Order: sequence, then structure tokens, then C-alpha cells
Amino acid sequence: MGKGMTKAEIVGHMAEKNGMTRKQVGEFFDHLAQLAYKEAPNGFVVPGLGKLVLSDRAARMGRNPKTGEPIQIPAKKSLKFRFAKEAKDAIAPKANSAPVAAEPAPSVPAPETITN
Repeated sequence: MGKGMTKAEIVGHMAEKNGMTRKQVGEFFDHLAQLAYKEAPNGFVVPGLGKLVLSDRAARMGRNPKTGEPIQIPAKKSLKFRFAKEAKDAIAPKANSAPVAAEPAPSVPAPETITN
């Protein structure tokens, strides 16, 4: 698996692609992140990529892994990112969406039986 792009690589790529300075693109990403943090409780959509949603996690029983003792885990809110359908299809297309012609298996001669 390849290594993901760093923030500096993304900023450099976007600056070059859009004719902007690296500083302008960096500020844009910082402002986008701040806006996403502020609007996440209402559902923040990044068109073509997905959306941030806040979800409630119910209280549940868990176990202390060291002692095995049951513990109560309190309810809490968690932040999730749901990918858009376009992003899912671009990254991992469904198996039935683009049929690929299967190559026939090479014919292998049957092994000869040796009788004594």
C-alpha cells in the first residue's frame, strides 16, 4: 500500500493546480477545518467527498482489559465521516458495476495414471 500525501504535499499540489500561493491554500484549508468543526453538530457537507455527522453513542457495559472487571462506559457523542457515493465508487467500484470478462482457465492435461 502506498504512503498517503502529507498536508504540505496536498497544499503544494493544490497551489500549483489553482495558481495560488502555498500560504493562500494553507489558509483555505485552515478556514475549511474551522468551519467544519463549528458546523459538525448540524452535519457539515464537503461536496463530492462526504459529510461530518455527530452521533450519540449509548452507555454500555465494558471490561477492564487488565483485570477483567466489568465497568460502565458512559454515553457520549462521537464524530463520524460518511463518504459520498461518488467517493466510494471512485475508490472502490462495486463488483457488478463494471463487468470484467473472465479469461478461461488454461487447460491442464490430466495426470497419467501409473499402474504396476
